[in-house]
Amino acid sequence: MSAEAGPAGRLVSLAMYVDPPAVRAATRALWAHLRDALRAAGFADVPDAADEAIAYDAAWLSPNLLLAQTCGYPFATRLRGRVRLVATPCYDHPGCSGAYGGSFIVVRAENRATSVADLEERRAAINDRASNSGYNLLRATIAPYARNGRFFADVIETGGHAASLAAIVDGVADVAAIDCVTWGNIRRHAPDRLAPLRILAETAKTPSLPLITRAAASDAEVTALRTALHGAAADPAMADTCATLGLRGFTVLGDADYDVVLRLERDAIALGYPIVA
Repeated sequence: MSAEAGPAGRLVSLAMYVDPPAVRAATRALWAHLRDALRAAGFADVPDAADEAIAYDAAWLSPNLLLAQTCGYPFATRLRGRVRLVATPCYDHPGCSGAYGGSFIVVRAENRATSVADLEERRAAINDRASNSGYNLLRATIAPYARNGRFFADVIETGGHAASLAAIVDGVADVAAIDCVTWGNIRRHAPDRLAPLRILAETAKTPSLPLITRAAASDAEVTALRTALHGAAADPAMADTCATLGLRGFTVLGDADYDVVLRLERDAIALGYPIVA
């Protein structure tokens, strides 16, 4: 391939899974491998490191975007047609199945609830109202049990899955939906953080968090990104890095594969539960 020139100051942001520290280090190692592969393929202006200062959602629509990971809900609701879908990771954590994964409904270990229905009038923690795993999947799970659009006594917004877990441990909240990758990463690398908690139920599964690039990216660039991703997953030298990330590989899904995210939203609305409340 001839050198592929892109916008000056190409942007890479891989900020969705960076906890615990071992995961952050492995994410940096993954990007280093991808960077070298892209440079070897003739791409110019590939950054040495991913940008860890930019807000994860601020990167998605940057005209300089080379690669970022987004959430399935914002991809389906506002990014589709404005970015290009590159690939979807396949994880081997419990709760993940190929390119699909769900969330765990998590409570304190001593919580006596035996089903989701028992959580009525409890306090829920959500990470973000634009999140599929922490909000949309929770809404879809609770909708059949809600009455007059309500189920919980209160809902607090924490800003992240780790903060939602901490809120349950600290007694600030009673329940949260935690995506299987976050739960799996902490379970592998910081299991003590989960000791006070237990999984009560699982949500429906939707495609995992997709990797995207800017809408103006050429077909050659998207192909090169996919080749680099597949190469990283297949390289024996990356086996430990991939194992740390729980990463089995990547698959290419179509935009329409994320329609299930919108269907879950519509189903909850049809049941009279448009917001988590």
